[in-house]
Amino acid sequence: MNNEKIWLSSPHMGGNELKYINEAFAENWIAPLGPNVTGFEADIKEYLTSEEIGSLEVAALSSGTAALHLALILSGVERGDEVICQSMTFAASANPIVYLGATPIFIDSEEETLNICPDQLEIAIKDRISKGKKPKAIIAVHLYGMPYKVDQIKAIADKYGIAIIEDSAESLGSTYKGRKCGTFGDFSILSFNGNKIITTSGGGAMITKNSETKKKAIFLATQARDDAPHYQHSEIGYNYRLSNISAGIGRGQMEVLDKRVQGRRNMFQFYVNLFRDIDGIKVFTEPNDDFHSNHWLSVINIDETKTGGVNREDLRKCMESENIECRPLWKPMHMQPVFNKYPYYGTGIAEEMFKNGLCLPSGSNLSDNDRSRIEQAILNCLKNIV
Repeated sequence: MNNEKIWLSSPHMGGNELKYINEAFAENWIAPLGPNVTGFEADIKEYLTSEEIGSLEVAALSSGTAALHLALILSGVERGDEVICQSMTFAASANPIVYLGATPIFIDSEEETLNICPDQLEIAIKDRISKGKKPKAIIAVHLYGMPYKVDQIKAIADKYGIAIIEDSAESLGSTYKGRKCGTFGDFSILSFNGNKIITTSGGGAMITKNSETKKKAIFLATQARDDAPHYQHSEIGYNYRLSNISAGIGRGQMEVLDKRVQGRRNMFQFYVNLFRDIDGIKVFTEPNDDFHSNHWLSVINIDETKTGGVNREDLRKCMESENIECRPLWKPMHMQPVFNKYPYYGTGIAEEMFKNGLCLPSGSNLSDNDRSRIEQAILNCLKNIV
C-alpha cells in the first residue's frame, strides 16, 4: 500500500523556473537585484492591472511579512499608534504591528467569508476614537483565498479616513466582482512562501498605487542608503529585497499561475462532491457570485452533533494516522499567548471556527491516486470513529 505523505499544500513547479535561474547564474546576477527581479515585478503588475484600477506598482520583497512591515511604515504607523487587524489569520499579519511598537486591535470574523466582520470593525473604530485613539490602519485578510467583504470594509475605512492594508498572502488569483485581489488596498501584499499558490521558495511583494511609493519602499528595503558615494543613512532601513535567484523561480511560476489556481479549485470541487451527502460536514464556499476564491486551502466545518460525535480533532488525528496532513484553521490572534493582552471586538465566530474547522490537502499537484487515498481515508475515518 502506498503510504507516501500527502501534504496540506506543497510547492508545484512548472518547469521553466530553471531557465530563469540558469540565466541568472550565467550572467552572475546572484544578488537582490537584476533582470529577474525587474521581470518578476513586471509579470505581477501585468497580471493584476486592469483598465478599471489603472496603474499599479510592485516591489518584490523577501517575504509577505516584510511587505506588511513596510506598508505599515509607509502608512505612517509609529510607536503608540493602534492598528486594526483581523483576528483569524496567521501571526505574520499581526507581528509587524508590534515590530513598530504599535498596538494591534483584533476584530472577529463574520460567518460568510470568515474574514473581518464589518459590524465589529465599526464598533471597534468608534470605541477606539471615543478613547482618543483613532486607528492608523486596517489589516484585512483574504483568508484561505476567500475575498473579504471588500465594499463594506472600504466604505467603513473611507467613512473614518483609515488606510486599508490588504493582506493577499493567500489570495493571488482570487477576485471580487471580477477584480483581482491584491488591488483593493491603499497598500496590498502578496506572499510566495513555499506553501502558497505559487512560490519563490520564500518571498513576497508589496503593491502600491504610484511609482514614488514604490521607490520609497525599495529604499527602505535596501537598508535606506542615501544617495552618496559613501555609505550614509538618514533613516532606519531593512534587508528586505527579493534575490534575483528567487525572482527567477517566481517568473517561471507566474507562467503557470492560472493552472495552479484551477488545480486548487478542482480540489475544492472534489471535496464538495465528497461531502455532499455526509451530514454534519460543510465545505466552506463563496457566499455569492461576487466572490471567486482560488481556494488556496479547502476548509470544512464539522458539526459533531450531526456526525455521531466525530469532531475536528478526531478526523485530523485519524487522517494523520494515514500519513495525510490536515490542519486546524488559524488559531485566532486574540487567543494566542503573545497577543491575548490586546483589545478584541467580537462575538465568538472566530473561536467557533477554530474549534470546528479543518483545512484539507489542497495542492494543485495532488494526483488521482492521492484523491482516492484521501477519499478512502475520510470515509474510513468517519466510519471507524463512529
